[in-house]
Amino acid sequence: MNTTNAFSIRPAEPSDVAHIHAMILELAVFEKLEHQVVATEAMLHEGLFGAKPACEAIIGVANGEVVTFALFFHNFSTFLTRKGLYLEDLYVRQAHRGHGYGSKMMVALAQLALERQCGRFEWTVLDWNVNAIKLYTGMGAELLPEWRICRVTGDALQQMAKPG
Repeated sequence: MNTTNAFSIRPAEPSDVAHIHAMILELAVFEKLEHQVVATEAMLHEGLFGAKPACEAIIGVANGEVVTFALFFHNFSTFLTRKGLYLEDLYVRQAHRGHGYGSKMMVALAQLALERQCGRFEWTVLDWNVNAIKLYTGMGAELLPEWRICRVTGDALQQMAKPG
């Protein structure tokens, strides 16, 4: 995908699942959401490489060490009638921040979106993550303040699914 000096980006492979899972746990701590994590390496392997993969991932390697990942999937725009690329999570390990790896990962994802003829590339960002917001807006991303995320999980999802 992309190689710069001692940093390279490539599609995730099954042998990367343990690294990605570890970074998901680090991300949860960073976002103060570790209590929500139920992901296991087996579940992640199934989602990425099972019979019906639900998502994809790219990883960034610096000097032989996996230091960042991005997990993404395709969605679809009814207005554009084209698929889009949706970034679920991008994480750079704390000790490796400030080297431009996050920007390089975003560029690689944007290139992938164009290669796949996606109509858009989207993601969410926590409102308190000012460093990420600065990065994204500096790269040309538009924040959409009029849009709100709606989410139903667990018992609420079970209730919503009941007829009548």
